[in-house]
Amino acid sequence: MNEVVHAKARASRVAKAKPAAREATRVNDPERTKANILEVAAAEFGEKGLAGARIDEIAALTQTSKRMIYYYFGNKEGLYLAVLEESYKRVRDIESELHLEDLEPEQALRRLVAFTFEHHLTHENFIRLVMNENMHRGEYLAQSKRIQELNVPAIAAIRHLYTRGVKLGVFRRGLDPVDIHASISALTFFNVSNRHTFGLIFKLDTRSPAYIAHRRDVVIDMIARYLRAS
Repeated sequence: MNEVVHAKARASRVAKAKPAAREATRVNDPERTKANILEVAAAEFGEKGLAGARIDEIAALTQTSKRMIYYYFGNKEGLYLAVLEESYKRVRDIESELHLEDLEPEQALRRLVAFTFEHHLTHENFIRLVMNENMHRGEYLAQSKRIQELNVPAIAAIRHLYTRGVKLGVFRRGLDPVDIHASISALTFFNVSNRHTFGLIFKLDTRSPAYIAHRRDVVIDMIARYLRAS
């Protein structure tokens, strides 16, 4: 009888130890935990906005706790800002791997526009996050100490390929790299941000491969023609 009681006690202790072991694993790998929280939070904020997203839900989906989330990010607004910063960082990190300097200026430009188009198309949640922050008039992004630094490489890459193009007589003079970046962003962003309303109004299947391929080609050609020397 005593053996049965002792066996049950040991089983109970093991069962209670397992959650603690899982918690210890999360605590001992803070970067992985933070990355998981950011990924889940990005989806929540993108879908529901800052006001609609719930920390309780994010904690449940990441198998962490509100206390842990607040420990890493301070509060809900701090988590939201971290999500915005990470979202921009991911785009810039991928852009840095395009090796635009290895291509002829117009070819480099076309690759950059094509990448931006494809990225926005396949990362609708990024578009939602940016739209949501614009609804807040940039209130939270204005608090970031990193956002300008994160976006410096994007303008530097455009400035470099544009300067090369001007020197070779491929691109016309007098253009501003930030304005070029704004034009690329505007044309590629719209295809995702407005595709539902635009498709309904004009009865277009904006998700069809043929439509997407056509829009991609048009956008790339428009930007190339805008820079091209006459």
